[in-house]
Amino acid sequence: MSLTLLAEQTLNGFQFGVMLFLMAAGLTLIFGVMGLINLAHGSLYMIGAFSAALVSALTGSFWLALVACLVFSAMAGVILERTIIKQLYSRDHLDQVLATFALILILSESVRWIFGPFPMYLDVPESLNGSVSIFGFLIYPKYRLFIILIGLILALALFFLITKTNFGIRIRAGQNDREMISALGVNISNLYTALFVLGASLAGLAGALVGTIQSVEVGMGEPVLILAFVIIVIGGIGSVKGAFVASILVGSIDTLGRFLIPWSLKFFLDSSTAMSIGSSIASMLIYIFMIFVLIFKPAGLFGKSLA
Repeated sequence: MSLTLLAEQTLNGFQFGVMLFLMAAGLTLIFGVMGLINLAHGSLYMIGAFSAALVSALTGSFWLALVACLVFSAMAGVILERTIIKQLYSRDHLDQVLATFALILILSESVRWIFGPFPMYLDVPESLNGSVSIFGFLIYPKYRLFIILIGLILALALFFLITKTNFGIRIRAGQNDREMISALGVNISNLYTALFVLGASLAGLAGALVGTIQSVEVGMGEPVLILAFVIIVIGGIGSVKGAFVASILVGSIDTLGRFLIPWSLKFFLDSSTAMSIGSSIASMLIYIFMIFVLIFKPAGLFGKSLA
């Protein structure tokens, strides 16, 4: 195993983690502030990807496609929150799970009806096509570096929004005592809508960014949603910092595990067996990591203890 290959997989893990953060950040705020379990968050990821693929096919512009994914996912967030999600805030978690699971089915079939059963594809823009040399020994795709850069910028912007602005103050106050901030004149309904739209936009952007790496297809958001919930548990409910750290850890563990474990097993087994067993073990690593975190930090790495 060469140092170059290891460095490349490490960057791939970081890029995967940054993409997961865009999904998990909005989800952890929605769960932490609203107390809402939103299984349909992955559908917003899918809507962002499909809207970007459609606009890219019609206009040929990747940058217009990114704008479109933000607009369409935000619009979908407003419509869903105002019509359905709003009715679930006062309901128990089982009702929320059932209702948002139904939304997954409705949105998936709606997208299939509109776009058809075949996958769509997004092209990498010419300015981000090709590779660059890093430290003189690693050749890495420009587009993956672009995803990392966008993720880091949005992470810093989100951290500033939560910690330094009035909107962030209201969000943090809503996590602790929503009745009190309502009594102080804060419009809880508008706050919840704004927060839900923020989460929807981040999820849609994540879907659009990953649409050039993999195909855009119905149901593409559900596997990422599962990882996002794992990230929330590891990082701590309602913590943006926890979501970022956990996303990078999960992305790195998953990517490096799928690379290092089969490679290690090749010393003891034939290549095909090592690849098969190694892939199975690697797919369990993030859940094993989550178990260890919960044993020693039941509230997550940056979560507040319920006690």
